[in-house]
Amino acid sequence: MSDVIDSDGFRANVGIVLMHGEGEVFLGRRSGGRGWQFPQGGVRTGEQLEDTVYRELHEEIGVSRTDVELVGRTSRWLRYRLPARYIRRNQRPVCIGQKQRWFLLRLKRAEVEFDFGKTSEPEFDQWRWAPYWEPVKEVIYFKRLVYTRALIELAPFAFPAGQPAFPGWWDAVTAPEREKKSSTPASID
Repeated sequence: MSDVIDSDGFRANVGIVLMHGEGEVFLGRRSGGRGWQFPQGGVRTGEQLEDTVYRELHEEIGVSRTDVELVGRTSRWLRYRLPARYIRRNQRPVCIGQKQRWFLLRLKRAEVEFDFGKTSEPEFDQWRWAPYWEPVKEVIYFKRLVYTRALIELAPFAFPAGQPAFPGWWDAVTAPEREKKSSTPASID
């Protein structure tokens, strides 16, 4: 099955925020030390978004649908463009970025065994629990605005009694991305 790329060149994708305890989230280090991020993956032709979430969760970190509960999701697609050096111009159709629906999952039990060996090319080689807002600082720069928007939208589901305060570094890290986006077309549809 192939991934779905829309007529604008955006690959349909799901992002997964996996929580445990009092609001810490799973953060995986991309294989080979290429940065930290949430599990995510492309939607295959004919696949429902929730099915993609559970398939990717199992493939990337070895967690099954029975280990988690679905707590919330973003209401719309959140998009990011790939920097020119990451666009594979020899692929058809050309993918210029991703449009993502984000899902918030909570572990049903305190401990779970993560397994990165479910595929021949593991996405992650390390992991850690991180404070809720920290992934915004850790993710590669071109995904930062999408992470910011996704975590803000999912925060009421994660913290029904009130979200944690933004960390002291928040404005310095998110302001440059917000400023860049204010001069370009909307990245939410």
